[in-house]
Amino acid sequence: MSRRVVTAGAVFVVALVVGVLLGPLLLEGSSGAGPGRPTAEVTPAVPVTLSTASPETPSTEPSTPSPEEQADLLAGVRTHRVPDSSTGELRIVPGATEPPAGTAAVMTVRVEVEQGLDVDDGAFAAFVLGTLNDPRGWGADGSVRFARTDGEAEIRVVLATAATVDEMCAPLATNGRWSCGRYGHAALNADRWVFGADAWAAGGGDLTDYRQYLVNHEVGHLLGHPHEQCPVPGEPAPVMVQQSIDLDGCAPNGWPHP
Repeated sequence: MSRRVVTAGAVFVVALVVGVLLGPLLLEGSSGAGPGRPTAEVTPAVPVTLSTASPETPSTEPSTPSPEEQADLLAGVRTHRVPDSSTGELRIVPGATEPPAGTAAVMTVRVEVEQGLDVDDGAFAAFVLGTLNDPRGWGADGSVRFARTDGEAEIRVVLATAATVDEMCAPLATNGRWSCGRYGHAALNADRWVFGADAWAAGGGDLTDYRQYLVNHEVGHLLGHPHEQCPVPGEPAPVMVQQSIDLDGCAPNGWPHP
């Protein structure tokens, strides 16, 4: 009986000694800390990089319009998608402008746009009157000045789809492509207004000049001027040459008195 007690006591003492000796080693292996060292943090398997750079802020500076965009803004062009036909109904651009100073006779002009065309009406109207009253325009000889009105007028300048222009110009065949000046209105084909004409571009003319030509040429008919031919190849064409179709050997020109 006493032998078993002594044996058990001896086992307990041995275990206690072993625990005291091995305890620090077991704790070091499990915690990663050794005598005299702070406990180490667990390192993740994949390193994480923390960025201290500030996020990029989108630029608030407006982009500069291209020459083509500037030309479109000037002429009231908002889109290059032009329908072949629309409602056939015309909206009058509201507002009025005085004629330039002078003693020449004043001719009133009303500007209209077909419903369904996405156009800046005010810019279009300003372009038309600016062209007509330009020092190179029909009034350069002192014969006429132009004033815009949204009431009754002597001349109407209308921007419309091909189908509507064809109706307004009949029986003259504009064939869905061309414009006309007759019956008191200058009917401008919206497709030509937006895209210009191949013959003009092939001759080296730019789009703003073509739009000025289109206004001056069709209003010229309303002032009594017929079509002309190119008198001297290589020289600027008279404005009444059909330059949308063929320059006839001349250089592009949109002005009655260049």
